Amino acid sequence: MTRLANAFAHGPAFVAFVTAGDGPTAEILDALVAGGADVIELGMPFTDPMADGPAIQAANLRSLAARTTTADILAIATGFRARHPDVPLVLMGYANPMVRRGPDWFAAQCVAAGVDGVICVDLPPEEDELAAPLRAVGVAPIRLATPTTDVARLPAVLDGAGGFLYYVSVAGITGLQQAAQTSIADAVARLKAATDLPVAVGFGVRTPEQAAEIACVADGVVVGSAIVETVAAYGADAPRHVEAQVRALAEAVHNARKGVA
Repeated sequence: MTRLANAFAHGPAFVAFVTAGDGPTAEILDALVAGGADVIELGMPFTDPMADGPAIQAANLRSLAARTTTADILAIATGFRARHPDVPLVLMGYANPMVRRGPDWFAAQCVAAGVDGVICVDLPPEEDELAAPLRAVGVAPIRLATPTTDVARLPAVLDGAGGFLYYVSVAGITGLQQAAQTSIADAVARLKAATDLPVAVGFGVRTPEQAAEIACVADGVVVGSAIVETVAAYGADAPRHVEAQVRALAEAVHNARKGVA
């Protein structure tokens, strides 16, 4: 079993996102693991993060101001893999930093760093030049589905996808709004009828209560902006606060279905 498959094999998984280069990233990643995160998403800072709300936009700017490079991010990933050989690590970001040296180069760097999957927010499936090189080296091209991904569009999204399907639960940017539980449940059921991939739900999830509710219907729950805000608030002291925050979220996700018939 791959690391990603194993993460989703034993009930709903908690997926935690942070931005590389924003704060003491290595220590923050260790805190995510210590808090119980099943999958880590490491954001690659970019100048124009169009899908992200104010919290992650600000994190991108802080990271870029600190002169974080793609080489730095790959070094962070390599160090993480050495410390945590069994925890899945996914790079999430935008096409420009990923493809500027060529998709094959990026795929080779990912596998060398121990990366399990890649989410590229702004490459539509028809133009996804990364997917084939990633698959060729055993790295999962993780695709996004949204509330506007209809039955005609879904097969293209799923074609060549791997790891898990990330359901963006709102038609908007990260962190600012949350979809109604009924709409999430209906969407997850529709997606699961079309694919064997686990379906993880993100965008707008902030509290353990929200996470638990979604975990009752989805295979995974993604939290990003709320964690990034903790990093911004505490800076160098963020890891211990992040660990406590993630522990509450992860426990809510892992316990969501206990006692449910």
